[in-house]
Amino acid sequence: MDRATTRPPCDLRKQSGLGEAGKLPRSVDAAIAGGGLIGLAVGWRLAARGLKVAILDCGAANAASPMASGMLAAAAEIEPCAADLFHLAIESQRLWPGFRTALEAASGSAIDYRDHGTMVVAIGRDEVDRLRFRFDLQRRAGAETQWLDAADARALEPTLRPSISAGILCPHDHQVEPRRLLPALRQAFTNAGGVLIDGCTVSGVELAGGRVCGLRTSGGGIVSAPIAIIAAGAWSGTPGLLPPGVGVPVRPLKGQSLSLWVPRGMECPSRVVWTDQVHIAPKADRLVVGATVEEAGFDASRTAGGLYALLEATRRILPGFEELRIEALQAGLRPTSVDDAPIIGTTGVSGLVLGTGHHRNGYLLAPVTAAAIEALVTRGAVPPAAEPFGLARFAGGGSTAHERQIHADHHQRAGARV
Repeated sequence: MDRATTRPPCDLRKQSGLGEAGKLPRSVDAAIAGGGLIGLAVGWRLAARGLKVAILDCGAANAASPMASGMLAAAAEIEPCAADLFHLAIESQRLWPGFRTALEAASGSAIDYRDHGTMVVAIGRDEVDRLRFRFDLQRRAGAETQWLDAADARALEPTLRPSISAGILCPHDHQVEPRRLLPALRQAFTNAGGVLIDGCTVSGVELAGGRVCGLRTSGGGIVSAPIAIIAAGAWSGTPGLLPPGVGVPVRPLKGQSLSLWVPRGMECPSRVVWTDQVHIAPKADRLVVGATVEEAGFDASRTAGGLYALLEATRRILPGFEELRIEALQAGLRPTSVDDAPIIGTTGVSGLVLGTGHHRNGYLLAPVTAAAIEALVTRGAVPPAAEPFGLARFAGGGSTAHERQIHADHHQRAGARV
């Protein structure tokens, strides 16, 4: 068997000097496995509602959240035959301004929310044809986007190469800075009374009488809770984590990205720019170029091939970038379900809730996921937009080997595209 696929399911970045017995709360209203973007967003919203919440985070070094670009790209990410996912994405996009305002107030930190929009561009006739198909798909779905000819596209982003042939302006596809958002969520969560336990691996869900009674840790500790929320990203389907009979069809999908320092005063794109191969996201002092799509199990190695693909795709659209200093080449493992859509809601085990499988859209879907699980926990049901994304859509709560192979073949063909 491939070494990468048998790697331990959660590598630890850090461990607290305290023993688990000294830091685990005995009892909470809700215990969350996973302290990445989704776990933190859900935990903060529940704690803000007055619930006693604990997040147990193993500190997986290759989690996707810290490596991401932070795009909120409902229109740019649109896919055929995915109307429910598009509607969920639009709903989350609608929630983002309020989510941002509340988070910045609760944490006391700005998250570098940028509302300049996103531009998808094409180079050459073949790419223009594919871009026109995407635009038609957006318009049929009701997205507010604008077709740009070559002159209009270059006028909006004059730092791009003159070989740009056409573009689509997606004015409502914004972005945030993960390096600011994640610390802000941690601060907001603890400010609301939440208990955040770093370096703590959840090994299983505790049951009593067929319903959840807590989470068990690898150190033998137990956090008692009537509600357990699995938000463990690519590790959500780890064997032994979930009760027998509950299968979560989530696997890791590797993405390599590049961070380039931008010198003060240098002109660069003002908005996120997409091509067939990469996206370029401008931040305060850097450009994030991403990201490959690779079926590699839990192997998050950074590779020469990944770096080459990112650099070559950037060279096609951005002149002069060769002089920029490489700040980081990083790789993260996206939690990807069989149908590339999130899994949100109940499991058939009373008290066990899922918030995972967000693929490339974790940042976009964080507000709607947090709102859906908050509604489920406090009112007993998810909102209508989230209803199609329960575990029940997969036969038997899992996926067949045939389905997994079809999905793997699809992403193998995708290669290093965004």
